[in-house]
Amino acid sequence: MTRIAFLLLIGTATCSCASVAPPTPLKLAITIDDLPVHGPIPAGNSAEGVAAELIGALRRGGASQAIGMINGNWTTSEPQTASILSAWRNAGLPLANHGWSHRNANELSASEFEQELTRNEPLLRRLSGGSDWRWFRYPFLSEGDNPAKRKAARALLARHGYRIAAVTMDFSDWQWTAPYARCVASKDQQSIARLERLYLNAAARGITRSRELSMAVHGRDIPYVVLLHGGAFTARMMPQLLGLYRREGFRFVGLDEAERDPAYASDVAPGADGPPATLEGRAAAKGIPIPPPPVDGATIAALCT
Repeated sequence: MTRIAFLLLIGTATCSCASVAPPTPLKLAITIDDLPVHGPIPAGNSAEGVAAELIGALRRGGASQAIGMINGNWTTSEPQTASILSAWRNAGLPLANHGWSHRNANELSASEFEQELTRNEPLLRRLSGGSDWRWFRYPFLSEGDNPAKRKAARALLARHGYRIAAVTMDFSDWQWTAPYARCVASKDQQSIARLERLYLNAAARGITRSRELSMAVHGRDIPYVVLLHGGAFTARMMPQLLGLYRREGFRFVGLDEAERDPAYASDVAPGADGPPATLEGRAAAKGIPIPPPPVDGATIAALCT
């Protein structure tokens, strides 16, 4: 029995009240990394088609505040992909900064990190329509591989007026992107069905894992920020994924609402120091054991090879 289930059981057993107030809905902010293009596109589809499917699913599913994190380099290497970002904004969905070319902060000097940050800004400014785009998501969730580099990156973010888009729920959805493209190419419907089952099982385990970590680190459920990617398989699965989150008691909110919670104080005001921007990082900093990841990557990677 998980710690969360145990606490819920004890609460039920000890309540002697005539009626029980409904639980406070959990909050979940949805963030989509790697716009406008993520990973291989299945045969017969296109980056534009993937984006249209994803946008439609988010809007129909009530996740109209899902925020897209962009890598602007695609709009120069493949200019037609700029239309994807325009479509995203025309649908009323916000955009934010994921670095110009998705470079790993561990491998960058402070000046190179700043260039990755600021090179995205003219595009974001043009697309924003006055909305607040000054959120930054670290590519690969890498914040710098030594204390000096990490502090320098945070100081640069603060200087340029950014808030950090933390990650407090994740099930590595990117691992399905390439296998799905392979399975579509081989017309292996049985393996595609298996990918779907594995995806939803991993998402469910990701919920349990994040809630357990939040209880361990913060002593409560915080508003969660889930990391997803703008790939073809996540677009395909989005209606089922949103349904799963709703059944688990989540209400969809914007990133700004989620990160108003005190748990994110060092992310919305990044100074030269602060805890890691993931629950795993914060748990490790406190010496709290980290549960195993919610996904078996080897099984997924082996499909349709």
